[in-house]
Amino acid sequence: MRGDISSVPEGERFDLARARPGTPAIMAVINRTTDSFYESAATLDEAITAVEAAASAGAQIVDIGGVRAGRGREISVAEEIDRVCPTIEAVARSHPHVLISVDTWRHEVAEAAWRAGAGLLNDTWAGIDPKLAEVAARHDVGIVCSHTGGLDPRTDAHRNRYGLKAGDVVDSTLAGVIDLAEAARAAGVREDRIIIDPTPDFGKNTYHSLRLLRELDRFAATGYPVLLAISRKDFVGEAIGEVAPSDRLYGTIAATALAVEKGAAMIRTHDVRATADAIDVTVAITGEAAPRHTVRGLR
Repeated sequence: MRGDISSVPEGERFDLARARPGTPAIMAVINRTTDSFYESAATLDEAITAVEAAASAGAQIVDIGGVRAGRGREISVAEEIDRVCPTIEAVARSHPHVLISVDTWRHEVAEAAWRAGAGLLNDTWAGIDPKLAEVAARHDVGIVCSHTGGLDPRTDAHRNRYGLKAGDVVDSTLAGVIDLAEAARAAGVREDRIIIDPTPDFGKNTYHSLRLLRELDRFAATGYPVLLAISRKDFVGEAIGEVAPSDRLYGTIAATALAVEKGAAMIRTHDVRATADAIDVTVAITGEAAPRHTVRGLR
């Protein structure tokens, strides 16, 4: 029921319309960087190996990025294209059923990524480059509308414009992603190609990120598919204690199960197999899907 690649008709790649509450899709993180906060695939061969493992474990989407979110040395447009596009081209050839996403805020990179085979633009910096939506419209591909609390790209993402425990973070975040979704539609992006992402940790402290998870059903109620990118993030570590990214898997899975129950349509993760198991159990409990194998008590 989760939308496994094996069930996609031959010759077709995963369609965004299949990612919805009750049947959430898994987006695997493939970082073509050398300085990501958790895992990097620094070479093309490493990236292809990571994609193979992710697809085998149940990922329907791979999100390929060439620039870390936080501070670091400047990466030019040309260097970002050189990092992501050969990987996209290789994945498009080797895994035609996988939907390829590019994690970028630059329209030049988005254009090159589309030519290489990308079908989704994951704009993690909240429309800082409005031409990105024009690329999505021109080529009829998906776009993720995120919320960063007004931060510029590569800013330390924990800085925020809210109070320590401000409840209006949910209202502000919801209004922000809806504004971007409407701007994307005005640019010509089809409504069924638009995804919203409340973007925990970006421009938010841990209290804010937890509040967003608590009220995630408000985002799902908009009718737009909700992407949740929480894999091993700081708010998970701080909820547990002073815990490094390498020790945040169990906490991430707990948050993932809650998010699926509240209507998330897409989960971005470093840990595909664990996420797939969490989704299967959650949707079996909620009744959105049947258990995959039921013989207990019947033999």
